[in-house]
Parts: sequence; C-alpha cells; structure tokens
Amino acid sequence: MYIDTHAHITADAFNADRNETIHRALNAGVEYIINPGTDLEDSRRAIELAEKHPAVYACVGYHPHEASKADDKSLMEIEELSRHPKVVGIGEIGLDFHYNFSPPDRQEAVFRDQIDLARRRNLPIVIHTREAMEPTLRIVQEAIAREDGKRTASVPEGNRHVAPRGVFHCFPGDVATAWKVIGMGFFISLPGIVTFKKGGNAVAVAAEISPEHLLLETDSPYLAPVPHRGKRNEPSFLPLIAERIAELQHLGVEDIGRATNYSVFHLFRLGSVGAPRITYKLKNSLYINLTIRCNADCVFCDRKGQAVIKGNNLRIEREPTAEEVIAEIGDPKRFDEVVFCGYGEPTIRLEEMKQIARWVKEQGGKTRLNTDGHGNIINKRNIIPELVGLIDAVSISLNATDPDQYGRLMRINGTVFFAAMLEFARDAVKNLPRVIMTVVDLEEVDKEKARRMAEEIGAEYYQRPFF
Repeated sequence: MYIDTHAHITADAFNADRNETIHRALNAGVEYIINPGTDLEDSRRAIELAEKHPAVYACVGYHPHEASKADDKSLMEIEELSRHPKVVGIGEIGLDFHYNFSPPDRQEAVFRDQIDLARRRNLPIVIHTREAMEPTLRIVQEAIAREDGKRTASVPEGNRHVAPRGVFHCFPGDVATAWKVIGMGFFISLPGIVTFKKGGNAVAVAAEISPEHLLLETDSPYLAPVPHRGKRNEPSFLPLIAERIAELQHLGVEDIGRATNYSVFHLFRLGSVGAPRITYKLKNSLYINLTIRCNADCVFCDRKGQAVIKGNNLRIEREPTAEEVIAEIGDPKRFDEVVFCGYGEPTIRLEEMKQIARWVKEQGGKTRLNTDGHGNIINKRNIIPELVGLIDAVSISLNATDPDQYGRLMRINGTVFFAAMLEFARDAVKNLPRVIMTVVDLEEVDKEKARRMAEEIGAEYYQRPFF
C-alpha cells in the first residue's frame, strides 16, 4: 500500500472523471491521497472532496502563485478551514520565483504568515519552492530559530511552542541541500521526475537519501512518470514512482512503501504504526530483533527514539524466546541470510542467538551478526570460538579510528571498549568466514583512515548512511 502525499484531484483536469480517478488509485494500492489547496476556494474544494471520499485528505493554504489574493481576512478563513478533521496540513505554500505570478515580497510575506498559522495549529507545512531555494530555507530557518527562542524563554511547563515541520514537495535541490532540509526536521517528496531519463537532482536524491526521509507523491495532474510522461498524471501511477525509488535504493518496493508510509504517519498522522516486530524483512534478508538493550548509547542511534527501520517498528515490549523467533523464520533458505540486528546489541542475548543460529544452519540457512564488537566484555569471556560454525558473517561497528572519538560517538569508555572491539575484530577475521567493519557517514569521522584500519585488520569495509 502507498500514500500519495500530493495530488491536485480538485484540478479542472479531473472534472470528467474525478471519482473514477480515486477508485483507480485505490485499486492500484494507493491507500490515501492528500489533496493540497492552492487558494481559499481550492482549499474549500479539497475539504469537500475529502468529505466525500474516506481515502482523501486535504491541506489548505495559498500557493505562491496566488499570494497576491491572500489578505488578512482570507488567511483567517484558511485558519478556520484548518480546523476541519480531514485537514492534515497547511499547503501548498512557499516561493516561486520562476514565474513570479505574485510579487516576490508578497510571496515571502504570505509564506511567513502561513508558517505562523501552521505553528499555531500544530500542523505540518507543504512547501513549494522553485528557483527560490535560498530564501525558502532562510525563511524556514528563521521560523525555527524564533520558536526555539520562545521555548528557551518559556517559564511555565505548559507554555509550549511548536517549531515548523513539514515536507519540501517536488524537491528541486541537490543531495547536499536535501541533507540540509532533513537537518531542519523536514521530509522530501519526489514525483515522477525520478523516472525521467534526465531526472537530474531528483534521481540523485532518490538514490542517496535514505527512505526514512522520503515521501511519495504524484503531483497530479502534472509530471506523469514514464511510461505515461506527457499525459495527465493521476495517483494510480504512484507505484511506478515507488518502483523506481526502490531500484535506485537497491531495496524492495515493499520496503519503500512501508518506510514512506511510516513517515506519512509521523508527519501527517495518517495510517498507523505497526505492532513491534521481532523479525523484519529488508530486500531478501530476514533480520532478527532479539533485544533493544545495548551497552552503548550511540549519538546516531534512534534506539531511545522511534526505533523504526524502513517503517518496521522495533520497539518490542518484551524480548522474544528463541522458539518464538524460530517459529517466525519458517524456512531460512527462503532468505539470502538471517541477520541478528535490531536496535540493540545481539550478543547481550548470546545463548538465545546461538540457539537460533544453530537451528538456521541445521536447516541450510546463512547467518550474519551485526554487533558493536563488545561481546567479550558483555559476556566476560572470548565468545568468538562459540560463533564458529554458527555465524557466516559478522559486521562490526568500527565507528571511529581513535579511542577518544569512539567513546564520544558511542558514549562509553573509549579506551576500554575501542581496544576490545579491535581485539574482537582481529579474532573474528582469524576464525569466521567473513568480517565487515563499518562506520557511519558522519563528517567528523575520517572515513579513509577507517578504511585503511579495516583493511589492515583483514576485514572488508562499509560506510553506513547517517539516517
């Protein structure tokens, strides 16, 4: 199932077959459609459409093209419309300096007013920006800083201020700008441009930005994906966009659907969070979530936050037994490998891990352990001999190349645990078929030095994306 986060079904292009268009989308696996407003009247039409169709939701606002029409009275009406139960955001709003159908200074003023409106209503914003990325970012950053300042100045506990959040729809920027947007707490949505032969920035962003930060959209009736390019776009084409992003990400299309759907829930509160999982599938590997306990507390880890990977909820309320995990695996030969990896350190539950791994190997499956390499300290003995014959590959979080930085990143005693990790890695290389050492793609980490360190130990090297 997919969610089209941006489709103008209220556009005149759908006057002849609007209901049929929505039904085709549902039949194609599109669970929800969010219809943004472009002015006061279109916002009203979006709400009327949402009232008629359970799968349709609305955003309300003034598009930058229509900013000249927005006065204090009409913006007050937009705010009133935003109270409707099927309104999930303020949009689409922003800046468009390509056409300048409204004067730039008026666009900026209306953009700021609608950001403030969204903040008052605690609703996300849907941003349109074309040939105006720098001023768009500046205005959003100013709004965030303003709310951060208010929170700092607040005294009563109940005096809460909400910083802007939302999505940059039909994102036109490059990968570096995408990370800047993500760092501000915003999502990015990509339409059918990712399927174009000359997709430019959109293709690069779709390939390099992890799906946790992406939303799917068609921007119907515009930007139809290949093979419908040049024709009227509609939400039933959304799976084509999801398939292309999955191809660029080297993931399954179900991974893209699940990850982006979770992001829609996180931003717009549409859909639901799945129950906590003890196994979860990515591509053709099955991952085992034995525990969310860990001896480290890495600055880049979301274990204490949402604990979600590609839309899979890993916040288990109790740790599963080995028998429960085995029952969920079924035939391990169906998968490329069975991986012990969740938001916790698997070697904390070494005996259960060994029991499961032994069963997987007896059934003809392959196994991998993802670990921080502290299993010897955790279990107070050298555990490598116990993994021989049970673990086909081990991936060890190298994370840094010196004890001090290692300790800061993982919030542990760097001197003790860095040395223990290196010893674990060297012993693993001697005794296990395959060893990989990884670092997170953080700017402050010397990745080239990390590569050399891994190769000197005799391990493969892999750079993990920073989510």
